[in-house]
Amino acid sequence: MTALLSASGITLRHGQNTVLENVSIALTAGKIVTIVGPNGSGKSSLLRVLIGALSPQAGTVKRKAGLQIGYVPQKLHIDPTMPMTVRRFLDLSKQVETSAAMQALQTAGVPETTNRQMSQLSGGQFQRVLFARALLGKPDVLILDEVTQGLDQPGSARFYRQIEDVCRDLGCAIFMVSHELHVVMSVSDRVICLNGHVCCEGTPDVVSAAPAYRKLFGSGTGGALALYRHEHHHHHDHEDTL
Repeated sequence: MTALLSASGITLRHGQNTVLENVSIALTAGKIVTIVGPNGSGKSSLLRVLIGALSPQAGTVKRKAGLQIGYVPQKLHIDPTMPMTVRRFLDLSKQVETSAAMQALQTAGVPETTNRQMSQLSGGQFQRVLFARALLGKPDVLILDEVTQGLDQPGSARFYRQIEDVCRDLGCAIFMVSHELHVVMSVSDRVICLNGHVCCEGTPDVVSAAPAYRKLFGSGTGGALALYRHEHHHHHDHEDTL
């Protein structure tokens, strides 16, 4: 299957510091690829190379002609004193039909927020509104940067399940940066463990068993993987004790 977006042999330096070395990645329709790695491992830099915000010293990025990318940032600061409804927020980059706005909010799981003030949303609702905004452009590729930061475990598990449903329903490629190993492992088709270079990659089962992954993260996520798989199939929310 041809990649919608791919990067090959990416090397990125800041001054003397090599941030990424010879990193390659390919995103295909209907698949979820997740990057995991410790702080400072180059995850955000790779994301910025993919969307074209950073130019690498070596390597190439290829995008399918006319590729639409939807981007959900880690967080977005909105002045809490400024009145702005969710519906108005969705019109900011360009005006959208109400039916399209409602559909995007529905897909993101927050249809009830349309007339609420942005400043009064919970953390989870706010992130889902950002998700809805990214969906408005009918993206071929959705890029999500640590989107569940600040959500509790059941909340982030639900959000990741929603992301998985959207991927399957819309057939877009999804690229996620995350630190929530136990949740991510249950929804990803492919996981890339990054620490300046690709330490290991493959299906969640392969990566969680890889020595390089264990060295970075320990082996404690194996049990959590089974727990979330179980929860995933039964759609119960367990409190995780990790």
